Order: sequence, then C-alpha cells, then structure tokens
Amino acid sequence: MLYRIPFNRPGLVGSELRYVADAITQGHAAGDGAYTGRCHAMLEKTLGAARVLLTTSCTHALEMAALLLDIQPGDEVIVPSFTFVSTANAFVLRGAKPVFIDIRPDTLNLDESRLEELITLRTKAIVPVHYAGVACEMDDILQVARRHGVAVVEDNAHGLFARYKGRYLGTFGAIAAQSFHETKNVTCGEGGAIILNDPELVERAEILREKGTNRSKFYRGQVDKYTWVDIGSSYLMSDILAAFLCAQIERYEQIAATRRRIWENYAAELSGWAAAQDVQLPCVPPHCEQAYHMFYLVMPSLQARQGLIEHLRSKGILSVFHYVPLHLSPMGAAFGGRPGQCPTTERVGECLLRLPFYNDLSSAEQADVVDAVRQFECRDAVAR
Repeated sequence: MLYRIPFNRPGLVGSELRYVADAITQGHAAGDGAYTGRCHAMLEKTLGAARVLLTTSCTHALEMAALLLDIQPGDEVIVPSFTFVSTANAFVLRGAKPVFIDIRPDTLNLDESRLEELITLRTKAIVPVHYAGVACEMDDILQVARRHGVAVVEDNAHGLFARYKGRYLGTFGAIAAQSFHETKNVTCGEGGAIILNDPELVERAEILREKGTNRSKFYRGQVDKYTWVDIGSSYLMSDILAAFLCAQIERYEQIAATRRRIWENYAAELSGWAAAQDVQLPCVPPHCEQAYHMFYLVMPSLQARQGLIEHLRSKGILSVFHYVPLHLSPMGAAFGGRPGQCPTTERVGECLLRLPFYNDLSSAEQADVVDAVRQFECRDAVAR
C-alpha cells in the first residue's frame, strides 16, 4: 500500500550527489577513501572521541565491540529487552548470554536501579540504549559498572549529537556504536560507526575492521607489507556511502534544527489530546539534550494502539509500532526470558506507536497527521 504520508522518507540536505560522483571519479570507491577520512575527522573533532571508524552498520559496530571486549561463551551481557535485536545478537554471536533488564516508565531507557541485582561474576558488559536519542542515566550506570569492573558499551543508534549533562552520547562507555541507517537523523542508507573512547582499543579495532590484518598500518607507512595478525571481518563502509554521509554530517546542525521544529510542534499540538486520552508523550529530563530522533505515543492499551494505527492508515498515513520485547521472542525464551520478567517493557511493547518523522516532513503533512490523531478517541477503540 502506498501512503500519502509515509513513516520515513530519506532526503538530501546538501552535497550528497556531488560528493558521491566525486568519490567515483577519484577512483577509490572501496572503504577508507578520502570521504571516509573526512567523516572520521569530523566525528572525532565534534565528539572528542579517541577514534571513530565507519562501519557497514551499527550491528557491525556492536559486533566489533564484542570482539574488542573478548566476549567468550558463558559471559553475560546486560541489555534492555526493549531494543533492536542487534544489541543482543552482537554478543550472542560470541557465545554470551543476554541478561534482559526492564526499562524506566518515563524515558523508556534501561532502568539503572535494577542493574545491581542482575550483575554476577560472569557479567562482562552493560549495554545502555539511548532510546529515541534521550540519554540513559549514565552517571549511575558508570558507577555500577566501575564498582563491578564491567565494561560499558553504548548503543547510540538513535542519539548522534545528543548530550547528557552537556557531554555527547557515545563518549561515556569504553566503546559506542552509531547508526546511519535510512531512518536515522544523519544517514547514508546503510552504515554505522564504532566510537572508541579507550585509546588502548584503537589499534586492535583497526585490525578487526580490516579482516584481521594490519593493513591500516601499511597505508600509513608504518609497516612495509600487511598480513593477517588477528581475527576480524570486513567492516569497512564503501567510500561512496561515506561521501553521501559526509554531506549529511556537514549539515548536522541544520538537520537537528529541522527535526527539533517537527518534534516540538508534535509535542505542542498533541499535549492536550494526549492528556485527555491518557496517552504518554516522550519524556526528556532537563539534564538531557535529545537528538530529536522520533516522536512516539504510548497509548493506554494495545487496542487503542492498533486502533490509532488503523485510523491513520485509513487516511493514508503510516504510523508504526516499535520493538517486540526481546525476552518474549523465541530466542529470548531460549535464554530464559519469560512473561512478567520485564513488565514495563511488555506494556510499552504493546502500546507504543511512532508517528511519521523525517527531515523533509512538511508543515502541511505534519498538520494532517496532527489533525488525524486528534480525531481519534481511545475509548472508542477499546469499546470495539
């Protein structure tokens, strides 16, 4: 079905097509070309990270994190159940057991108050996910991690350039993973990055990313030939995609301003309706500067959520739910997941709905979405 207003629509913000053509013309379309280097430099300068390396996806960045932490069979990794499967899969691939933690009812982020009870002698890492680009409570998470000698890996797929107490997300853990998927604020269709905040991890990360070879050293003239020195895989983003991404990063402030306007308009226009319908709008604590990644509604029931999705669909507007709780999935059950284990996650998984949100969403399109939402009565959906 074609929708008059889709959930997402990737767009151009600057020099994407010119840079892509230039990358091809230069004759270096594979990874680690000139545009890859420009992306690395811009992200490192802005974030203040020790090293940023582009990858083919956020999933691959997380897989690299698992390799860098030397995750072994029998290790445990604490992950929120309300997240994309890659957050857990990256560590499961190395033989680890995911330990599912519930989320806070306000920000929908990992509930830091439950961390202590889930840590065992086998816990190797905590993976906070900054849901919707709003920061987890990193002070508390880092305090628990330090006390138990556990690594922190930030899944920052939603939160590029967002901040927690003035500091950029992705710079708190030893490692962070970033996404440039087409649904993200800054995109190249498919892509990601690994952010390395521990300088001791940089050299090995370069090797893992280059199929386990010291090829990066060779290109810098540090060795006269490169060879196989470690395990690894092919995690390099094509320089054609990096060229597209470079143009988007250059305009990230413009993108952020556009998305802020859209987000704040949704919040202002729907606050009265939400209060009357017992619908929860996104929560952004005062010490968090969000990324304006998405705008969601937590409906009062599954029936109300499904009813609104159908109502919007009838008007040519695509709205979507989000994660199915990992602990309730077939794979999650294989790792001990059970109903009732993460009650807030289970409720949110049934009730959350995301509204159309993309850089090119026009004021008229957004007004149509708002009008359609305001027409919906939750009690009518429950009555049906």
